[in-house]
Amino acid sequence: MNLREDGAWTRRGVSLLWDADALARMASPAEVVSMRDFFRLSKAWPDDLPSCDGNAVIVAGLEGCLDALDEAEAELWLSGRLRQVVLSFQDYYQGAAAVVFWLPTGRKRIDPSLATERYSLRGPSGRGDAVLAIGACLIGGAEVDVARIVESSETSPDPDGSAWVGLHHLRIS
Repeated sequence: MNLREDGAWTRRGVSLLWDADALARMASPAEVVSMRDFFRLSKAWPDDLPSCDGNAVIVAGLEGCLDALDEAEAELWLSGRLRQVVLSFQDYYQGAAAVVFWLPTGRKRIDPSLATERYSLRGPSGRGDAVLAIGACLIGGAEVDVARIVESSETSPDPDGSAWVGLHHLRIS
């Protein structure tokens, strides 16, 4: 299991974040953009991004978009349209900026498979056993390179416990 214990994820790569304290340290609420605004930004990426001194964009609404679609549509949208926008982001900023997707219920819904190092997103409550292969769809074949974001003042924080605040990949391809 890869761990990301430094703050590099706030300046580079693609992250899924679910810890409210980590989010508050990164940005004010006014600096968080909606999924719609993220797609709008993709038409002409700005030189300065809204968060982390111009080095990151924090996007809210990914869960809502995925929850509004059935499992097959969600996989297509995630691996197709959203992935294209993230690749465009990475190309424009040459890997020197971060896109962070805020998943407020990610702690409860992200399921790691320790044996395969794959990550899935369980559907919202009330939708049965729907599971979306979020890692495979967004990251592609490089799920083994995904790192758990671990933030804690403890000397040896538990990467499966409360110190685990998100997932990070330096650069998808």
